[in-house]
Amino acid sequence: MTETSGSGAGFSAVVEKLRAAGCVFAEDEARLLISAAATPADLAAMVQRRAAGLPLEHVVGWAEFCGLRIVVEPGVFVPRRRTEFLVRQAAALARPRSVVVDLCCGSGALGAALAAARVPAELYAVDIDPVAVRCAHRNVATAGGRVYQGDLYEPLPAALRGRVDVLIANVPYVPTDEVGLLPPEARVHEPRVALDGGADGLDVLRRVAAAAPRWLAPGGHLLVETSERQAPRAVEAFAGSGLTPRVATSASASASAGSDDDDESDTTVVIGTRPASPQPAGPREFQPSPT
Repeated sequence: MTETSGSGAGFSAVVEKLRAAGCVFAEDEARLLISAAATPADLAAMVQRRAAGLPLEHVVGWAEFCGLRIVVEPGVFVPRRRTEFLVRQAAALARPRSVVVDLCCGSGALGAALAAARVPAELYAVDIDPVAVRCAHRNVATAGGRVYQGDLYEPLPAALRGRVDVLIANVPYVPTDEVGLLPPEARVHEPRVALDGGADGLDVLRRVAAAAPRWLAPGGHLLVETSERQAPRAVEAFAGSGLTPRVATSASASASAGSDDDDESDTTVVIGTRPASPQPAGPREFQPSPT
């Protein structure tokens, strides 16, 4: 359709319906729906689905992420703009021709974004949800990425052990008791397995961190998004698995860069690095006790 200027009876009618349904950014959404619809009937159906509570990204079939249009099918976790900070952190740490693994990949948005930044020489993505795996195939295929269905590391080729330079994992980190507080777009229309992180929100993160040293190359990095209040326990999990942890926050990065961008102001990323060389094993040299 051609009516995208934000004026006219058709536009006003769409805005009115969206506002009545509680859409906060009704005018922006109306422009997007009008531009995406092929016919008036198509537009009417899309507006009806959005008014019924379906996430806008599921209605139009894509989400904007790191400047890309990521295909998002109904029932698949919608990549959040705040997670772009994690991608930038990963890209900054990547080596030339890095091997990248995207765990809990959902739509494959993170891996696709790193591929667009010309980071990976090899890209692998994993998700436990078959719908997400099908969607991820569509987003990473052009980069030569391979997508596997299964539980975390389980379906990955054994040959990757000790070779992964960058391991990104957008794990679920909402505590179980707080899932019911999420907006309906997430609570109703996204898979619970992509949201529910267990009692304290860190169950999956701990599993990812525990096995990461077996898959990371020496000097390789694991990056996981979490909340600010969960970060200290996440750091403990990383350190307990033998990784050297640190915390990066988008608020600090924005302040250093003089940016006032609020899209990522609440993003916290925990980064764990496998030591480049193991500490020497064996008995310590005997030191006599002072007398």
